[in-house]
Amino acid sequence: IGVIGCMAEREGEGIFARAPHVDLLCGPSDLDRLPTLIDNARRTRQAQVSLAGHRSRRSSTQQRAAEKLEGLDLARFTSPIQNRFSAYVRITRGCNKFCAFCVVPYTRGPEVHRSRVALVDEVRRLADRGIQEVTLLGQTINHWQHPHDGEVERFADLLFALHEQVPQLPRLRFLTSYPRDFSDAALDVMAACPRICRYLHVPAQSGSNAVLKRMNRGYTVEQYLDFIARARARMPDLCLAGDMIVGYPGETDADHAASLALLQAVRFKSCYVFKYSPRPNTVASRRLVDDVPDARKKARNQEMLVQQAEIGRELLARHIGAELEVLVESKTRLRQRTAARAPLIQLGQAARHLGPEQTRLIGRTAGDELVAFDGPEALIGHYARVRGIRVTPLTVFAEYLPG
Repeated sequence: IGVIGCMAEREGEGIFARAPHVDLLCGPSDLDRLPTLIDNARRTRQAQVSLAGHRSRRSSTQQRAAEKLEGLDLARFTSPIQNRFSAYVRITRGCNKFCAFCVVPYTRGPEVHRSRVALVDEVRRLADRGIQEVTLLGQTINHWQHPHDGEVERFADLLFALHEQVPQLPRLRFLTSYPRDFSDAALDVMAACPRICRYLHVPAQSGSNAVLKRMNRGYTVEQYLDFIARARARMPDLCLAGDMIVGYPGETDADHAASLALLQAVRFKSCYVFKYSPRPNTVASRRLVDDVPDARKKARNQEMLVQQAEIGRELLARHIGAELEVLVESKTRLRQRTAARAPLIQLGQAARHLGPEQTRLIGRTAGDELVAFDGPEALIGHYARVRGIRVTPLTVFAEYLPG
């Protein structure tokens, strides 16, 4: 039994005292050591520990972390897997932002970045295997940079290189973006390169400048909205996803109203909404009083979810009657109620009205919008044309357009 990832890094060997049946601890920086840890635990019957202990941000420490990152990501590259058609490629690890509520800088350490050469090579190999979509990953992905021939390459350079040097890849997307440092150059590359998805996951966290300051987010509401305006000026069809926190320490009714106003101004296609809860060892847990009652947090959370659901429904409604290209991901078990009742997503129930060669399928647009339709199972892993029929806050229901 192992505890791996950020929890292991944060709690450390204290986990053994609370849960003596645990055999090994492994932090996110050392996942390539798991086979060795498991083997040692089996042979010696002794607890195994591999934690980075991110305490130093000196250049020598960061260089070792960067070397470890490249070794880990090369080690995890796997042989082709049947029916696999999408892949994730990590380009950066760690975070330098130290948002007051977040534990990531302490568990994953400082930002380290893989080289453009290694990333282009990995994405090319994936595309040559038949991968149809690659998602680049990073905690603050637009901070990517790497030295090359005496200069520093930036995120815009990486995006352009991947688009131009791997033309056989139909779709390239990335997440998660940090709003303050997203350059116009990267936006220009997105707008100019048709196989880069017009999609950004860019957390706002709050619509109140006072709350953003206590969060140590490093930007104002006005700066966030300016970024969104610059992005949409270049890409009017851009789809946005966001994150919001309600009930942060000191959040007033006026602060919450400002967050609701931000949602209306930005109009995310989807938004994750979280009730604030303290994370051990973060600045917020040490210095701020968790003073918003839980009942108020729940009410604000529900109010924001209701508003976001209506925004999502309104945005998806533009697809009714329109043709869409979707990458078909899997069979699903979405089933609708009768016309007299609202649509409902029901898990665990098969759609019985489909013919023997038809099944309910789920796919996504380039803007990461969820689309459900009936079609042949052979479409899974391929692109399909569909026409929107109706929508819910999170899903377009469509009809398949053969040929």
